[in-house]
Amino acid sequence: MTPSTMKAMVAEVPENGSNPELIKKDISPPMLEPHEVLVKVATVAQNPTDVSAFDLNLFGNGAVLGCDFAGKIERLGKDVTKVAEGDTIAGLIWGGEIKGLGAYSEYTKAHESICFKVPKSISLTEAATIPLASLTAWLAFFSKDSLNIDRNKPDTTVLVWGGSSSVGQYAIQIATILGFKTIATCSPHSFDLVKSFGATHVFDYNDPNVVKSIKEVAPGLKYVFDTIGKQTSSAKASEAIDENGGTLCTVRPDKSFTDNVTEQTKVTPVLVWTTFNRVIQYKKASFPASEDDHKLGVEFNEKLPGWIDEGRIKPNKPKVLGGLDSIPQGFQEHRDVDPGREYVVQAHLSMKL
Repeated sequence: MTPSTMKAMVAEVPENGSNPELIKKDISPPMLEPHEVLVKVATVAQNPTDVSAFDLNLFGNGAVLGCDFAGKIERLGKDVTKVAEGDTIAGLIWGGEIKGLGAYSEYTKAHESICFKVPKSISLTEAATIPLASLTAWLAFFSKDSLNIDRNKPDTTVLVWGGSSSVGQYAIQIATILGFKTIATCSPHSFDLVKSFGATHVFDYNDPNVVKSIKEVAPGLKYVFDTIGKQTSSAKASEAIDENGGTLCTVRPDKSFTDNVTEQTKVTPVLVWTTFNRVIQYKKASFPASEDDHKLGVEFNEKLPGWIDEGRIKPNKPKVLGGLDSIPQGFQEHRDVDPGREYVVQAHLSMKL
């Protein structure tokens, strides 16, 4: 039976207006809408969007952050047909958008179509790294508002700028499954990792000749996915696009840091939340409800368990931290060490499945 209260890490801004803090508090479990399920959380994954939302105080007091989670379904909302009580799933929620609702809590909720049953071939810790990053990559490739690549042309070449990032790793694997020729950039120490995911050519993004090298192996390049979204990444990546034009998709929903792309480059964003098929307001950017993106999300989540079991989608290898109390530590490590790495917070012992 679901308790009347649950533990959650809640963002609070002190009365003196100083920086927000994460405080473990008792709050009410989420209420279910039709097609939603209540999940007892076992593991959650920390994403860069969690840290930036907290640091910018994007959602204000009372926000529960956290987007990726894995756990067991405890209760079904109305009209749920795709999953059942007791199923172990990994899912996605926009932590912070609605007060008190996020993955950094003992219970959260998922839409039955935007989650997947976790295969026995991977752990819950691994499963929690998959939803946000992989679905972002899928939408970046195939959403009409992003790269809009034709899946019926398997000879398509794509450049993944930031191939060793969490999103980049999934992008390469998805491109490989679809038969695309994948070029990637990363640091030299990640070359072997990125090649293992299926990249046909890998280059050091810091190499002064990186654009020349990419053009030699991918003349006429039309599609670039910038998984980094930093000051120089989009501009440099756009230089590899064919002079007759092409598209660069950035992980920055507001298309920030793309002012200096080449003249022939069309810039598009990707935002994973469009898969929920409702109007999305992200900072100053507004995204209309998208039935097409929702269908893409449903399709992807249906395919994931099979691809995982076949070894075609390999989860990230995260660093595991211990319990909700370790979330501030994970945030600080993200700021200090490696913003491209994904962390998983192992739920405290009472939440283990």
